[in-house]
Amino acid sequence: MSRLAVTIGGVRLKNPVIAASGEHLIDDAGILSAIRAGAGAVVMKSANESAPAQRQLLQAEYAALDHRWNRLDWSGDTAADATLLTRSGLSPLGFDDWLAQAVRMDLEARKHDCLLVGSVVMAGIEGAVERARALEAAGIRVFEFNIGTPYASQAAKGAVSTELSPERVADLVGRITAAVDIPVWVKLSGQSERVSDLVAAALGAGAQSAVIAGRALGLVPDLDTMEPVLGTSCGIGGYWNLPLTCHWLAMTRARLGAGPALIGINGATDGHDVARMMLAGASAVGLSSAVMLRGWGVLSEAVATLDAYLAQKGLSAADLVGRAADSRRNFADMPVLDQVWRNHIPAPLARLD
Repeated sequence: MSRLAVTIGGVRLKNPVIAASGEHLIDDAGILSAIRAGAGAVVMKSANESAPAQRQLLQAEYAALDHRWNRLDWSGDTAADATLLTRSGLSPLGFDDWLAQAVRMDLEARKHDCLLVGSVVMAGIEGAVERARALEAAGIRVFEFNIGTPYASQAAKGAVSTELSPERVADLVGRITAAVDIPVWVKLSGQSERVSDLVAAALGAGAQSAVIAGRALGLVPDLDTMEPVLGTSCGIGGYWNLPLTCHWLAMTRARLGAGPALIGINGATDGHDVARMMLAGASAVGLSSAVMLRGWGVLSEAVATLDAYLAQKGLSAADLVGRAADSRRNFADMPVLDQVWRNHIPAPLARLD
């Protein structure tokens, strides 16, 4: 399967399917399942030093919704086009136990040519630096610095971070990259009209890759109870977010060029979606909600589907990166058409006398 291999900065992945961080990757059994399902990389459930952030897991709740915003059963048979609404939390493990887990899982990942990534959601920069150094000292090969959670405005103060200022992103990432020599991937928010600016700031401060773009906050009123589903504004995602992620991937590539390796997140549900994000400019793609909802087969099927697509096209995974983004044109550059808009409006109502 050499045609599936990609590189993120200086890091090789056997394939571009990443098992992205989520509650299903808290326990050893879950991490091992993702590794054995064939993911190119597995990102452990994030941790930090904040007690309120850890407590969020005990307050977490999840809902799958259909296209009419009705609750669906949470099961492996739930349709891929379900919308996921969640109040998420961090790993419940103390840092020493979480680090020991990372070391155990890294040993298993290496046996399967899989990259184990340690992830920290920033509560404070000093704590994030300390944990990055500890991961490096323990032999973990990549550090994910998550400063793009959707929850900062809703969580306890100082529990997690949603950084929206390029200047602050540059400062925070610079503190991390100055402290460690292992590659740093920075997970950034999608709750911004400046995602490309945030990426430029992170990469300019020494990050090897940016993971874009994190989920937004959403609120869904329940018509029966007349209260919010899950009681509040939650992180929201689903298949429908793929065009938004692809837009930011393409815009970022247009700004920064083909050199930086980007990781797409939010909206991919299968191997064809992985290909779509890669065509938009991603070198690898994370899947989380789809796996949490429908099971580990999502990962193995994504790898197989992507491989079959590449074989059909006679391409390697690396050949996909940015092809659609590089052919993207601005509105002003599109051809003038003959009243096409008239084909896309409803017929007039009959006259009522």
